[in-house]
Amino acid sequence: MSRRTDRLGKLFVQEISGLIQKGALKDPRVGFATISRVDITEDLSYAKVRVSVMGSDKEKRDSVIGLNNSAGFIRQVLGKVIKIRKIPELAFVIDENLEHAMHIESILAELKQKGDL
Repeated sequence: MSRRTDRLGKLFVQEISGLIQKGALKDPRVGFATISRVDITEDLSYAKVRVSVMGSDKEKRDSVIGLNNSAGFIRQVLGKVIKIRKIPELAFVIDENLEHAMHIESILAELKQKGDL
């Protein structure tokens, strides 16, 4: 990832997070979602938006579906705010890193409690 795409990714995180927090997305399926990272291809054609969602598996899936359905609107808003020639196509995916880290943390805590660590 180049410095430019890295900077753009961080800017996308701020702007998309702001839209979600303000309630600008009218889709009721978008629940408590947090944008954790945006990976943008070098040619700026695609962006993978990693989302952490609190809730059940169904709520997570519904939030991602709602975000993907709102992708056109989000791109439109990003195009007005960020002055680049081409706004990438957005694909929202669930970011499992937070859950994975919490799972590892619970295993380590359990081992520490047993005295194995």
